[in-house]
Amino acid sequence: MAHTASRTMIRTQGRKASYASSGVRPSGRRHPLVATAMVLPLATLLVVVFGGWEAVVTHASSVGVMLGR
Repeated sequence: MAHTASRTMIRTQGRKASYASSGVRPSGRRHPLVATAMVLPLATLLVVVFGGWEAVVTHASSVGVMLGR
């Protein structure tokens, strides 16, 4: 565990170097609505294919109980 900081720095420096050589930088964080629009079609497909609506409701209910709601 003592060497994790140095490995992180090496990885960060490597990413900076690769961005500099390619000239393309990542744009940063996505807007939450964009992320939601990307995830919803796949989530809907998985719910329909696997019939997971009951599982979603059950898990949401369990999380609500754990949070005290």
